[in-house]
Parts: sequence; structure tokens; C-alpha cells
Amino acid sequence: MTSKSADRIATGVFIVIAVIIVSILVGLFSYILVKGLTHISLDFLTSPSSNVRAGGGIRDQLFNSFYILVLTMIISVPLGLGGGIYMAEYAKPGKVTNTIRSCIEVLSSLPSIVIGMFGLLMFVNLTGWGYTILGGALALTVFNLPVLVRVSEDAIRSVPRELKEGSLALGITHWHTIKTILLPSAFPSILTGAILASGRVFGEAAALLFTAGLSTPRLNYLDWNPFSERSPLNIFRPAETLAVHIWSVNTQGLIPDIEEVSNGSAAVLVISVLLFNLLARWIGTRIHKRITATK
Repeated sequence: MTSKSADRIATGVFIVIAVIIVSILVGLFSYILVKGLTHISLDFLTSPSSNVRAGGGIRDQLFNSFYILVLTMIISVPLGLGGGIYMAEYAKPGKVTNTIRSCIEVLSSLPSIVIGMFGLLMFVNLTGWGYTILGGALALTVFNLPVLVRVSEDAIRSVPRELKEGSLALGITHWHTIKTILLPSAFPSILTGAILASGRVFGEAAALLFTAGLSTPRLNYLDWNPFSERSPLNIFRPAETLAVHIWSVNTQGLIPDIEEVSNGSAAVLVISVLLFNLLARWIGTRIHKRITATK
């Protein structure tokens, strides 16, 4: 076999693989959207859910999903970015660094149900908080930290070393070089990792079953006091997210329109993740252009 024939065969194989992957994704998304879009309406998005009556919505579950997502990213992004900076710039090769890297690998391979059980022990029982938004956000932080640390480390290491060496040669301090040279150059890759992590957070159910709970109190969206029991901003209240709601409706729902609510919720979940990713990429592109002075 000639090299040209081998090249053509390899190219054909990769094209077929790409077509299969795209077809699976398109088929899956099409099925979810076709089944669910007909059940999405303004009333469905703005009305509270019901355990017994038909016609309930997903207002509280949708808000809880975004609220837990924001809290999780506020906690996990600085920790993950700091860990990535340490591993890439400050950690010296040796047994300690290898141990840390091994722990990160082990943590990233844990099933989400194990993280949920750990969160139940640490953030529900040990703290005495019960099922809370904060407990769910902390459990998801543990779930996302390995991804953010590895992505941040790899992004910083991928920056050409000439940039760092040139900055240090001009007398700029190490930290200032990291802040003004390495992080802006690595920002697109770090943003991609953060977007992937946020998508996992928004669609996560197993870890939140044991930490954020399966119920949501009747919320008053005009009450912005974070210490009020009925305030949507209270981080010490239970919060059923959209992904958990889909699981709950399908497994133990008593409402007569289970299929409609489940399909509509799944479609809203997919659309929300898509819109969030597009918005995050647009904001990331604008920030990258601003901090790097590119057009």
C-alpha cells in the first residue's frame, strides 16, 4: 500500500467517525427538542411546579439551576485557577507534586454519586445545614475542581515560554508576569474549561440529590433578603434543580402530565446549556480582545 492510499484511507476513516459523532448529537438534540418544544410556554417557565395537579411549571427549578451554577463557579473558578497556576509555575518536580497530581486524577475519576455521598456526609450531616443550596454548590465544586485545575495548568503551560522569559528579562516580577502575560494568553483555553465545567454543573443530578434536596419551598421573588426563608437568594434553603426535577418526575411523579413536564423540562435544559455556552463564549471573546488588545 502506498503512502497516498494510506492517507486517503485514514482521512476517510476520520471523516466517517466525525459524521457518526455529529449524527448522534444531532439525532439526540433533535429528539429532545421535537418532543419538548411543544410543551414549552411562558406559563410553563413562570409557574411553580405541582406534585399532584396537572399544568405545573418549572419556574423555581430553573432559577435554582442557574443560582447553584453561579455559586459553584464563583467558588470553583478561583480555586481551580489558583491550583492550575501553582501546578504550572510554582510546584517543583518531586514526590509531593506527583502525589498532588495523582490525587487530582483520582478525584476526576470519581462518579458523581460518590461526590454526592461525600457532600451528604460533609455539607449536610456534619455541618448540620441539612439540604441547602450552599451544600450543593460545595459538592459540585469538589466535582469540578480537577477539571479546572488540569485545564488551567495545561493552558498556562501551552503559552510559549519565550513570552515568559522576555517578561522576566525586562525585570518584571514572576507574579506580574503571570498576571499580565501568561493568564491573558491562556484565557481562551481556561474559558473553554470553565464552560465545560459549567455545563456539567447545570446538568448534574446525582450529586445534588444528596446535598441540595428534592424540594423547594414556596419562593417570594420580591423578597431579596438572603436570610429570609422564602427568599430565592437564601443559600441555606433546599433547592430542586431542573435536572433533579426531570429525574424526580420520571421516577416518583404523581402528576397526570408526567411525560409533558419531563419532555418540556429536558428541552429547556438543553436550550439553557446551549445559550449559556454561546453567551459565555461571546463574553470570553470580548474579554480576551480587551485584555490582549486584539481586534
